[in-house]
Amino acid sequence: MNTTPNPSPAAHTAPVDRTVPADGPILIVGAGQAATFTAEALRSGGHSGDITLLGDESVGPYHRPPLSKAWLAGELAGTAEPIALALRTPEMLAKKQITLRTGARVEAIDRERATLTLANGETLPWAGLVLATGASPRSLPIPGIDAAGVLPLRSHADAAALAAGLADCRKRGLPLVVIGGGFIGLEVAATARQHGVAVTVMEAAPRLLGRVLTPQLSAWFATLHRQHGVELVLDARIVAIEADAAGQVSAVSLADGRSLPCACVLLGVGVAANDALARAAGLACDRGIVVDACGRTDDPRIVAAGDCTARRLDDGSLLRLESVQNATEQARSAAAALLGQDRPFTATPWFWSDQYDRKLQMAGLSQAADDAVLRGDMASGAPFSLWHFRAGRLIGVDTVNDPRTHLLARQWLDAGRSPSPAQVGDAALDLKSLATD
Repeated sequence: MNTTPNPSPAAHTAPVDRTVPADGPILIVGAGQAATFTAEALRSGGHSGDITLLGDESVGPYHRPPLSKAWLAGELAGTAEPIALALRTPEMLAKKQITLRTGARVEAIDRERATLTLANGETLPWAGLVLATGASPRSLPIPGIDAAGVLPLRSHADAAALAAGLADCRKRGLPLVVIGGGFIGLEVAATARQHGVAVTVMEAAPRLLGRVLTPQLSAWFATLHRQHGVELVLDARIVAIEADAAGQVSAVSLADGRSLPCACVLLGVGVAANDALARAAGLACDRGIVVDACGRTDDPRIVAAGDCTARRLDDGSLLRLESVQNATEQARSAAAALLGQDRPFTATPWFWSDQYDRKLQMAGLSQAADDAVLRGDMASGAPFSLWHFRAGRLIGVDTVNDPRTHLLARQWLDAGRSPSPAQVGDAALDLKSLATD
């Protein structure tokens, strides 16, 4: 998850006419959550023309969050079923007159001719275009990074390879090394430990989840993982990935001279937006395809949604959000834009992460907070919440195993309401009572 606004001096100016013919063909580059929800919103919104999803994977739309959690756990336990990942089957899409093409890699966008060129040389015309190209895992410029068994986690194929790698770790009694102490890395670490795999997490920063959590909550997660037997190496300086004679990863070498044996490495150092197609076509891009609150690009016939985007805010800065909510809401906004309607995505961002038996739920963006108030006892194992304020106004709430408080926080943030830090800090006060004031 990336929630960091990127300052940018230029403001986004949207063209006036965003409509496409009601019976014109619409092509959607991508077949993930944002792509699928855009297609469905276009059809339910009255578009009568052809709608085609172009996915470069060999499978149809599926849920990605379970890949690091429930699905991976099921694979390790021998109980996972591929259908459990399916977001929409081809038959479900066909009933809505949405065409799904898998294994269809788009090579180029011709805006002048309004066509797409596929890797097989085929040319497809469009009246409206949706870019839902997602993001790709980042790599690291270190020797040995291409060794067999050094794996990313983004796709179904990645998850299948990781499940096999974890099974090998367990069989050989060697650890999994996770490079990166973000959500994906820690979720996989938790899943692996729950299924008997030794785990070492290496994080280059001095604390886990440093971009998104306060030091207090970062320390709590570090304790949680250590209690479950995870070895944490913070301020890690990796100098090389070692491999055996067959080219299989065998160890990770650190700048302090240590060489940590392993049978598999998860590379979890974030993702980069897939904006190369848009950039080559001359669309505005800045660490993502630049869109407004309605998913509009700087071409009146082209919209974008999901992890590939960078949304221009009213102050000119850019915001990248990598989340299910963002993909879903941007999809609906982008579809509305092609239908000639304004449906800005302005709801409070929210995120979640499941690690062991703890569910972290985050509402709002708390990085700019200057005060944090704790409700509950972080050490007891009971539900708790951290409330983040800036200049006395609520801007974000993190909860652990407390879904009711999470929903209350989202309601307040959506409505622009704020309890005071003193009210939040009063353990005897029922915060729900404030909702009726």
